[in-house]
Amino acid sequence: MEQPILEVKNISIDYPISIGTVEAVRNVSFSLKEGESIGFVGESGCGKSTLGLSLLRLLRPPGMVVGGQMLYHGTDLLSLKEEEMRKLRGNNIAMVFQNPLTSLDPLYSIEDQFFETLKEHNPQITRQEAVERAGKVLEDLSIDKDRLYEYPHQLSGGMRQRIMIGLGLILNPDLLIADEPTTSLDVIVEAGFIDLLARLKKEYNISLILISHNLGLVAEIADRIAVMYGGMIMEIGEAGDIFARPMHPYTEGLIGCVPNIKMDQEKLASMPGSPPDLVTPPAGCRFSPRCPKVMDICREKTPVLQDYKNGRKVACWLYNEAE
Repeated sequence: MEQPILEVKNISIDYPISIGTVEAVRNVSFSLKEGESIGFVGESGCGKSTLGLSLLRLLRPPGMVVGGQMLYHGTDLLSLKEEEMRKLRGNNIAMVFQNPLTSLDPLYSIEDQFFETLKEHNPQITRQEAVERAGKVLEDLSIDKDRLYEYPHQLSGGMRQRIMIGLGLILNPDLLIADEPTTSLDVIVEAGFIDLLARLKKEYNISLILISHNLGLVAEIADRIAVMYGGMIMEIGEAGDIFARPMHPYTEGLIGCVPNIKMDQEKLASMPGSPPDLVTPPAGCRFSPRCPKVMDICREKTPVLQDYKNGRKVACWLYNEAE
């Protein structure tokens, strides 16, 4: 059986704060095959971005506790020294951050930032070689090579986002983490960006972790979808199955909140309540205070993410026949 490019096992992440500890991520497990894409969706504060940052060990502040394993080609990323991890960042695992305007250095030209990225992992590279490689990537991103000599403030939001993708691809990583890549884009630019990301995934043969609130974006690109709530995965499965037959009540609620022009909706659906306080999360299932199908056991015991059928996994007492 082919070994996954990434296998995450029971990752838990705590943030110590003045009033207690934030249980940001709890017992998250998933795997990713070569060339596959997986989308993480859920409300703000559900742990999606924290999970993505943890894969590159970029989480702050100090004192955070991480438990479990993150196996990249069989090597546990948590066991690596910081210098070993630095070599992997960008070179093997790259990340596209949420806001390109704050991620790009305003004092350096785009050329300088590509050159710095390449120089960090290949000290012998010349500026001319770096410019040629960066120019090729910009062409793949449908950006004129002359833009290399401009600064971030001279570029549009969509162009800055594509530059961020270019910086992620320039070292030919085999895993790309895209954290809310369309947040700063308008609807028209976003549509073109979705097509671009799907094309680059095939051309560069990369595995993709896509973190987004946008269910439409995830549906276009992801092979599988993981639905997160309160720092935990509630449901995971093939994208088509998740949208066609959502099993967890939270997944049903999320999909029900998306406007659908093909349906005669007079009023947009919504979920009552708010996401849980992860300093003092509710007992049992973290969705139980908002769940329309809640049972007594839901308030007492935490359901485990377990296999259902056809690769679908669900953490819900509705599907635990033994109970």
